[in-house]
Amino acid sequence: MIAVVDSGSGNLRSVEKALAAVGGRPIVTADPDVVRRADRVVVPGQGAFRDCMAGLAARGLDAALREVIAAGRPYLGICLGLQVLFDESEEQGPVRGLGVLAGRVVRFRPESPTRKVPHMGWNDVHLAPGRDEPNWRGLPDGAHVYFVHSYYAVPSEPGVTVLECDYGVRFAAAVRKDNVFACQFHPEKSQSVGLALLTRFVTCA
Repeated sequence: MIAVVDSGSGNLRSVEKALAAVGGRPIVTADPDVVRRADRVVVPGQGAFRDCMAGLAARGLDAALREVIAAGRPYLGICLGLQVLFDESEEQGPVRGLGVLAGRVVRFRPESPTRKVPHMGWNDVHLAPGRDEPNWRGLPDGAHVYFVHSYYAVPSEPGVTVLECDYGVRFAAAVRKDNVFACQFHPEKSQSVGLALLTRFVTCA
């Protein structure tokens, strides 16, 4: 069973449908005990960091997620589900995150007037320097994926970033540590490339 965590930040049903389309057994839940029993956990999200963390804390989901990650079960974070993994965000803050990954979340400050905030639409992602994981999680180097975000994570731990994207600044498009994988883009909106990533998550050991 795959728990799709409802923190009150939206973007749940499209993720649920995409996971089901690739053979998963997703259930949308705000129950921390269901999350603790899940084989895999997905945290999607759109909206503000503070609201998401408040929603997790109000339901006891913050503690449940830390326990699931510590137990070694696969975690997939999408968009805000990536950002909440980090120590803190400057959005409406600073606001404390889950603290699973070291680093902080900052706002785009584009120097070019052609770089609008939010970063919205299709962009290419590339393997981060030093990574030798071609086609990792079903994403070829140079894959075209869909983004909607105004903030991005800046990991402080070397080697966490596996995919990068350029939007006036090179930022972490995906991160990985042990059983945790998270992407700033939306695989459920990224057509065949995104479905390939979700397939790998559903079937990974």
